[in-house]
Amino acid sequence: MNDPRIRAASAVAASPSRTAARVGTPPVIVSRGLTVGYNLHRERKRLTALRNIDLTVKRGEFVVLVGPSGCGKTTFINAVAGLVEPWEGTIEANGRPVTGPGPDRAMVFQDYALMPWRTVESNVRMPFEFQRLGLTREEMDARVRRYIELVDLGGFEKSYPYELSGGMKQRVGIARALVCEPDILLADEPFAAIDAMTREAMQGELERFVAKTGQTVVFITHSIDEAVTLADRVAVISYRPGQIKEIVEVNLPRPRFGYDVKTLAEYGELRDHIWRLVKDEAFQASRGERR
Repeated sequence: MNDPRIRAASAVAASPSRTAARVGTPPVIVSRGLTVGYNLHRERKRLTALRNIDLTVKRGEFVVLVGPSGCGKTTFINAVAGLVEPWEGTIEANGRPVTGPGPDRAMVFQDYALMPWRTVESNVRMPFEFQRLGLTREEMDARVRRYIELVDLGGFEKSYPYELSGGMKQRVGIARALVCEPDILLADEPFAAIDAMTREAMQGELERFVAKTGQTVVFITHSIDEAVTLADRVAVISYRPGQIKEIVEVNLPRPRFGYDVKTLAEYGELRDHIWRLVKDEAFQASRGERR
């Protein structure tokens, strides 16, 4: 079996579902009947972004949200992060109602959100300025060094953002999110602003980081390929107000960047199925229709 596609296909057949393997594992995120919206002050009306979202995420699971622009994907992770409040329903993290931000949750942003006057080391250290974790200075220094090394930025500690490539900047953002060692990593299209080749490389890097740290991940993307490549489960969200249309389990072996996962028949089938689910929603979003 020298053909890597044959070896990979055999692995798919032999590999148990990661989600199935977590049966009985306590959930880390629980959303029940979650409805969230915004007050449009200029129009003097309310916009419902999400409606009646029921979703449970197990510890160590990688869940990807896919849907058209404006369907409420970012609103969902903002609710998990404690940045927006539910209109109806509940959202829990680690068995407690979410009432605001906390050190058990961290965000990786689409646009890097680095402070240009700070070095790599200083940007990664920044969360310690806002969260009291009971760490000594030596312990904080050790964590900063550990996560800079984890994202392969050793030697760039004193560099400024303008001296880094797009992929390197996003690695700084990932290290900054990981340095407080949160249970939950929330990622809002973190690779959207980088070129296609770097994006694929960063997908592999993120899989490697999460395999080492064991974080639970909720990840947003508009790319179906990215979703299938990274996810244990893909939640397809309808057009606004966003509702879960279907949750698709991705039963492909890991690490997925150790072989060309996209050559597998199972990969193509998953991609086609998700596209069939989302295409009508995407066309509706492009026309700006409202329900």
